[in-house]
Amino acid sequence: MTNPFTAIRQRWTETVSELKKSSWPNRRELWESTLVVMVGVVILGTFIFLADFSLNNWVKFLTDLVR
Repeated sequence: MTNPFTAIRQRWTETVSELKKSSWPNRRELWESTLVVMVGVVILGTFIFLADFSLNNWVKFLTDLVR
C-alpha cells in the first residue's frame, strides 16, 4: 500500500512543473481576450433574447388563434 501523502506530493510537484512550462498572457493579450469573450456573450445573449421573445409571441399568437 502506498502512502497517500506521497502521491499528493508527487501530483503537486508535477502540476507546478507543468504550470512553469506554460506561457501566460501579458496584460494586453488578457484584455483583448476578455473583450472578445464579452462581445461574444453580448451577441449570444441578444440572439437568445430575440429568439425567445419571437417564439413566445408566435406561441401566444397561435394559441389565441386556436381558441
